[in-house]
Amino acid sequence: MGKIEYKEINEKDIWENFVINNHGNFLQSWYWGDLNEGLGNKIIRYGYFQNNKLIGICQLIRELSKRANYVVISAGPIINWDNQSLIEVFKQSVINFAKENNCVFIRCRPQQIDSQKIRSIFKTMGYRSAPMHLEAELTLQINLNQSEDQLLSQMRKQTRYEIKKAIKLGIDIKISNDPSGIKLLYDIQLETAKRQHFIPFSYQRLHQQFKIFGQNNYVKLYSAYFKDKLLAMALVIFYNHEAVYHYGASTIDGRNYPGAYLIQWQVIKDAKKQGVGGELLCEVW
Repeated sequence: MGKIEYKEINEKDIWENFVINNHGNFLQSWYWGDLNEGLGNKIIRYGYFQNNKLIGICQLIRELSKRANYVVISAGPIINWDNQSLIEVFKQSVINFAKENNCVFIRCRPQQIDSQKIRSIFKTMGYRSAPMHLEAELTLQINLNQSEDQLLSQMRKQTRYEIKKAIKLGIDIKISNDPSGIKLLYDIQLETAKRQHFIPFSYQRLHQQFKIFGQNNYVKLYSAYFKDKLLAMALVIFYNHEAVYHYGASTIDGRNYPGAYLIQWQVIKDAKKQGVGGELLCEVW
């Protein structure tokens, strides 16, 4: 079969073609690497080759912190999990990168359905469950190859009610590609964080993400208004036949009106319109 080797990939087209053709998530896209590099993190994109053929990839990010440096692998690697030799090479490539960059641990969240098989593979490699999740711990995927009526019928009764109520009230959804709107999203995220007691993302991270993905028309900012009052906002990434509801926040006024429900319904409808073949998904984080 030939020995499996790994090396850095520096060609964007080669990387993106593999991600797209192997149903990769935006977290392994070239653009996610650019985002993290812009935030000051070191990144490397490894390709795994057998007989000069690319059979797998993994994007590694070195995060710096006061306590210790560590490696992050989001939605990766993209490999054949039945290929034990490939898994071993992946394992060693990450360990080598970690040692070269003085990292003390590795955080990995593969884009896989949770199963005993995948847990066993990572346990064998020496991984253990982390005390906190990396990116989203659990996501809900909706198959959009259905009619709008079918999609609505699968929602909870309360969700259907809130969507219909929002439409009846005349709540308006605005969609923007303007990076200046990120400041408003950041501000209401701070409000939401105070109410729900979580640590918000930095303005720099939100703005850089919108800028990088916006250059390729992969991101949209949704806002819900009722009589000129802002109710809710969401940052949605459209990448590789998938729409990801990545960040969302609501105002105090938004607690009294179903603007967030209507945003999600609008995202679902927009994702359906943009779908071109294949399995089209809307992923809610």
